[in-house]
Amino acid sequence: MLLPFTKMNGAGNDFVLIDNRDRGLALTAVQIARLCDRHRGIGADGVLAVEPARHGADFRFRYYNSDGGEVEMCGNGARCFARFASRLLPDPRTVLTFETIAGTLSAELRGEQVRIAMSDPTDLVLDSGVTVEGLPAPLHVINTGVPHTVAFVTDLDHLDVLRLGAALRRHPRFQPAGTNANFAKVLATGHLAIRTYERGVENETLACGTGMVAAALVHHLLHHAPSPVRVEVRGGDTLEVGFSKDRKDAFREVTLTGPADFVFDGRIEV
Repeated sequence: MLLPFTKMNGAGNDFVLIDNRDRGLALTAVQIARLCDRHRGIGADGVLAVEPARHGADFRFRYYNSDGGEVEMCGNGARCFARFASRLLPDPRTVLTFETIAGTLSAELRGEQVRIAMSDPTDLVLDSGVTVEGLPAPLHVINTGVPHTVAFVTDLDHLDVLRLGAALRRHPRFQPAGTNANFAKVLATGHLAIRTYERGVENETLACGTGMVAAALVHHLLHHAPSPVRVEVRGGDTLEVGFSKDRKDAFREVTLTGPADFVFDGRIEV
């Protein structure tokens, strides 16, 4: 079968987008991994499928990591999903909604930029006490749609992200689901640089949207940085994380704004 697809990237985090509104596709984990293979497939950090909504939103968002496993959410993927899905609507719109495992999100299209209204973060633990050899920094835990750890370091360029990221991803504290591992550097108050090791990809990626949000919110708590927080990613882009807080000092109205670029359309045998 020839599968039509669109290749997109969000700040260097790249994806294969598929229109599955008729639910005619039931790709296996093996097939998804082959699509994401950078030597024998299309090459991507994950696959995004557009499906019919179940609870009144415009669409349903399905995201699969490059290992073929489905996960709750992806911030960079959500921006790409929004631009791709907007082309499927009968009339042009700048705002649309979609259902994810992490909840129903909304997206506002601003040309090639997209602002995603994220789900409220959960499971926040500052200075969790978790340690790994070679990382002499407090480790903070937060779920921004998917689980994340955040450590602030001084030498981001020479950090062994693969070793430390893999150690955190598989740390007993985060089993069985595992966690994504983020390493951030404060460039100035409200301005971060970040590197992320993503579970499911099992490697460093050029950007991770939910990881940016995690680092920005923890940075606010540690340094009182105002909204929005600017975050520079390995792919070269700078994104913005916005937020507000309610009377109980909980985060609300969390947003992620950044690029979502079309790369090419094609067909591939599956």
